[in-house]
Amino acid sequence: MRSFLLSFIFFISSLSFCQVTISPQQFSTDDSITISININATTTNCNGFNNPSKVYMHSGIGTESNPWAYNVIGNWGQDDGIGLMTANGDGTWSITITPNTYFDLTSEQAANATKMGMVFRNEDGSQEFKATDCKDFLFDVGSFQLNLITPTKDPVILNSGASISISANTSTDAFYSLLANESLINTSSTASTSYTYNYMVNENTSFTLEAVSNGETKSLTFEAFVNPGVIEESIPVGMLEGINIDPNDPTKATLVLYAPMKEFVHVIGDFNDWQVDNSYLMKKDSSKDLFWIELTGLTPQFNHLYQYLVEYEINIADPYSTIILDEYNDPFINDITYPNLPAYPTGATTEAVTLLRTGDPVYNWQSTNFQKPAKTDLMVYELHLRDFDELHSFDAVKDRLDYLQKLGINAIELMPVNEFDGNESWGYNPSFHMALDKYYGTPTAFKQFIDECHTRGMAVIIDVVYNHATGQNPYFRLWNDSNGGLEGKASAENPFFNQEATHAYAFFNDFNHQTDATRRYVERTTKYWIEEYKVDGFRWDLTKGFTQNCTNDENCTNSYNQDRVDVLKLYADFQWEIDPDFYIIFEHLGIGTSAEEEEEWANYRFDEGKGIMLWNKLNPEYNEATMGYHENGKSDFSAVSFKVKNFPGVLNMSYMESHDEERLMFKNLAYGNSGPDHNITQLSTALDRLKLAGAFFFAVPGPKMIWQFGELGYDYSIDFNGRVGNKPIRWDYFEDPERKAIYDLWSKLIKLKLNEPIFKTLDFKVDSGRDDGLKSIHLKNSSTEAGAISFVTIIGNFGVTTQNINPEFQEAGVWYEFLNENSKHIVSNTTDPIALAPGEFRIYGNNPSALFPNSNPPDEDSDGVLDTDDLCPNTTLGATVDINGCEIFTLPNTNFKIMTTSETCRDANNGKIEVTTEEVLPYSVSLIGNGLVLNESFNTSWSAEALASGSYYLCFTVDGEADYEQCFTVVITEPDDLSVQSQVNTKLKLVSLNLSGGDRYQVTVNGITQETDKEQLTVGLKEGENRISVTTGIDCQGVYEDLIYVSPSVSYYPNPVIDEVTVLLTTEDSKTHVSIHSIDGRQVYKNTQEISPDNSIKIPASQLAPGHYLIVLKGKSLNQTIKIIKQ
Repeated sequence: MRSFLLSFIFFISSLSFCQVTISPQQFSTDDSITISININATTTNCNGFNNPSKVYMHSGIGTESNPWAYNVIGNWGQDDGIGLMTANGDGTWSITITPNTYFDLTSEQAANATKMGMVFRNEDGSQEFKATDCKDFLFDVGSFQLNLITPTKDPVILNSGASISISANTSTDAFYSLLANESLINTSSTASTSYTYNYMVNENTSFTLEAVSNGETKSLTFEAFVNPGVIEESIPVGMLEGINIDPNDPTKATLVLYAPMKEFVHVIGDFNDWQVDNSYLMKKDSSKDLFWIELTGLTPQFNHLYQYLVEYEINIADPYSTIILDEYNDPFINDITYPNLPAYPTGATTEAVTLLRTGDPVYNWQSTNFQKPAKTDLMVYELHLRDFDELHSFDAVKDRLDYLQKLGINAIELMPVNEFDGNESWGYNPSFHMALDKYYGTPTAFKQFIDECHTRGMAVIIDVVYNHATGQNPYFRLWNDSNGGLEGKASAENPFFNQEATHAYAFFNDFNHQTDATRRYVERTTKYWIEEYKVDGFRWDLTKGFTQNCTNDENCTNSYNQDRVDVLKLYADFQWEIDPDFYIIFEHLGIGTSAEEEEEWANYRFDEGKGIMLWNKLNPEYNEATMGYHENGKSDFSAVSFKVKNFPGVLNMSYMESHDEERLMFKNLAYGNSGPDHNITQLSTALDRLKLAGAFFFAVPGPKMIWQFGELGYDYSIDFNGRVGNKPIRWDYFEDPERKAIYDLWSKLIKLKLNEPIFKTLDFKVDSGRDDGLKSIHLKNSSTEAGAISFVTIIGNFGVTTQNINPEFQEAGVWYEFLNENSKHIVSNTTDPIALAPGEFRIYGNNPSALFPNSNPPDEDSDGVLDTDDLCPNTTLGATVDINGCEIFTLPNTNFKIMTTSETCRDANNGKIEVTTEEVLPYSVSLIGNGLVLNESFNTSWSAEALASGSYYLCFTVDGEADYEQCFTVVITEPDDLSVQSQVNTKLKLVSLNLSGGDRYQVTVNGITQETDKEQLTVGLKEGENRISVTTGIDCQGVYEDLIYVSPSVSYYPNPVIDEVTVLLTTEDSKTHVSIHSIDGRQVYKNTQEISPDNSIKIPASQLAPGHYLIVLKGKSLNQTIKIIKQ
């Protein structure tokens, strides 16, 4: 019986895994055929496709012994169009050919061709698709083909004693033979193109039908199975779908499968040698559409393996498996990651297999009183195990928790850890939602990881993907159009999946969340993770897909959809019922009216201390800011504030980077802006920009998330090695001082965020929309105690040049720069500008932070004099004091406004100094310099005129303030002489002028004058004489004049010359002087020639010896030299 079952399962698999199909199935070499491939096929272990942009067929035709013998079409690795297939938009690609023509067969080859071979690749051959074990796909060719008409379904299920009708036809007359379980039961006596026979089935039977024509044999097989007669019995109370281990007897377990519209199910496994045995036929509770069986005689702490075999046809693992085995991927999991991994029962079955263990000791949790961080305080680290540590395991991450804890992380978000297709994946291709993916470790290792996180005060959040499932999902396979295969679409009766996605963002097979079956599945599996592993929250992937309303309509998908609002609230209630403090985070990224859904979810049960958190993508805005581009508000990241979202509280989980976004550093280095001394494409500058971004990210109240290694300036693109491909793991970055400086600073910023109450305030403002890149944040906490921080002002320069910013301090007084050892900053005027270098930021508070050192010496009145030396304590804040700390009279630096007027010409002695003051006081002024001594008095304005050029010493005193004097050095200048440098381009007939000495210039060329304030000017010239003059309009600076001669152009022929050369001129001259010179400078000919009416002259050359010569032409407006060769 075992060999029968194996042949059946593999046969069904070969029918179901329709990776490659040919239509029509029977064809000859002169038929037009269409070959199609499903690039998402997972049934072969040799599918190397990863979102190829093009697919090529590499094919051949030949005989049974060599399917490639006659011809091979395709140039491997070449994107040349030969064998290029057409995308059908559903993951399949097709090509239509006629073999005779396509393979250029001779008549003899066409007559003898019996096999076609093919493999598939992407455009450069780096991705390859073959059949299982990397064999070629092979198909029969020929005019003689055998076709089964009935039965139309394989296998056929009959009651014992029922008759099966068998009919077939062939393309040519043939003799037929029918075998049942390898015994001959019927033969045809005459050759015919058709065959019929009826056979009574009393046992499970494998049929082989053979047809022979002209010595050629074709055969096909099909099965008929006897309905075993299921027992109808109510399921025992308390049994759940999936595995139910008897708590009192480890030798027993009850298995439960939900399978409406199915008639019977067997359990096959190691306990029955993988045989179809009616002792393992499951009972049926039709009122609940449940099949169930109690297994007995199990061995405690033993790796039992099993599958459900549904109607002899579809072998599936348990949909509620907690561990599954995979024949093709498990061999790549090492013993370090998963010690003693059970072996897949190769040769006994196919597809995923469920692991069943009983009697294992319950995990002893060490952390039993873990309190989750408040949602407002969440500092989340998003992490992909594969790309975080070379060992890609829970144990490896557990060993790195010190690193995360010192950074200030209090929650870790893991990308999906439930079973997904393959091993090295992001995990958003789920197959078994309740099974732990073994590539990351054992269930015990996962519990130990979470236990250690809880011990350290860290929560653990996992990504869950309930929008879709891959073809491996058992509930997809039970009802699909590929007869239980992994491809195709869900059938109409599938209680879990839509036939077509009902939203615009379709991946794999789309769940229908309006069915009770799907909702039970989601609730059963989510409850398991919460209760079994004590996870603290879920980040729900792609929640826009939870609607049934939209099909492939992006506008609809991004509009408000009541059905998904309601079902996701239902799921939230279910999670909070299990754990009232459970974190629920939606990746909705609402736009249009779908953003209203986010607002509704944030408000949902908010008054009970709940509310749903929403992922808040700010990658584009923060990256524009770090790159230094700000026009039109493109770097405005003010949506980091929950107020912009109109949420009732800080429920926006904001992030600058995530697994799904480009890395900030990559774009900084590739596309960063630059200024005179600030080039963002340089590594050190690019890294510093992340410090600046961090200050304006962590300081904003609310939950925050960072993507792994962002704290070290990870600079590989998200598309490196393909978007979801493996990325380099650069722990060496932590040893780089410039990169570690980001980690250290972010750690300080996170410490501020989590420990200073003001960073939890709801009274704050983010100003980040200016085009100059100057940004600020202001926070206020009115409920603080005396001495606590009630105001914070953060300023930063995201531009690429030094700029002044108005800090808008909330009050005057002493402020403290937290990250600079709380150094004091005296604010007398809250709007006094502060100069910030590009990339510089400062964080001020109106009281020092106890989290950082306070380097300020004891100076109670903040006058700059230590208390031990201060003879005048309690000086007014901002007052100027002497060395004893006593207030002295002073005026602000801006009190005196001094303007100078230079001499108009050298030695004109008409310079001027003008002074105005802000304060009206009795001033005395002293002016000394260039032989001049002047003492005068004034109240608010004063001037001195008729001054020679030179330096003057200007001092002010105030009557009655004997200790006050303010002095300035003032310079009166004289103008430079006019200077003009010219450069002539005779070929282009242009002259470039470099001008200096004036503010404006009048330039006259050939009588035409233009005025300019530029120091460089280019003007056109005419042929012949050009008169140029330049002046500043000030006579004493002089006039520049020049005469520039531009010779007319000439052309000549022939060259080389034998007897004479003809020269064509563009001059108005009537004659020209001609001289010929040898290459060494000797004059060998001289003459004056008249220019003919057609503007040409002919110069004799017969008298010249062979060689190179120069001909010089000179006239009134002509001055040209040409070169000829005398033959």
